[in-house]
Amino acid sequence: MANLDDIDRKLLSELQSEGRVTNVELAQRVGLTAPPCLRRVRALEEAGVIKGYHAELNASELGFAITVFAMVSLKSQAESALREFEEHMHELPEVREVHMLNGEIDFILKVVSKDLQSFQEFLTGKLTPAPNVESVKTSLTIRTSKLEPGVPLE
Repeated sequence: MANLDDIDRKLLSELQSEGRVTNVELAQRVGLTAPPCLRRVRALEEAGVIKGYHAELNASELGFAITVFAMVSLKSQAESALREFEEHMHELPEVREVHMLNGEIDFILKVVSKDLQSFQEFLTGKLTPAPNVESVKTSLTIRTSKLEPGVPLE
């Protein structure tokens, strides 16, 4: 775990909420001048605390009208089988998140799709026949009331 001071936390909080902020603006917001601000941000990047910068896209504006969560149970939980499944999921662009769980369900996937028919084709053509899949249960998202990427930095 990274050893962060208050300024590091402020930097991370600002970058998490607005990744395109200029270094000069960021420095002003956290009470630094630009050069030490840039050094701190680079140090946080090099330490792996900041993993990257991304644009938040509007899925529906890009034609992805539905989001589905798929709960996947595998036939085997051997490490090689888990890795093979995970590697296969990385090849499927519709799969946006893959989380391994403990309990009855082995993985939960976040899947985006243009419509129900294209999701059905994905489900029967790509997900269900994937390596080691025993069963898939799906839940269609009706509404998203909170979508807060990152972590709380209080």
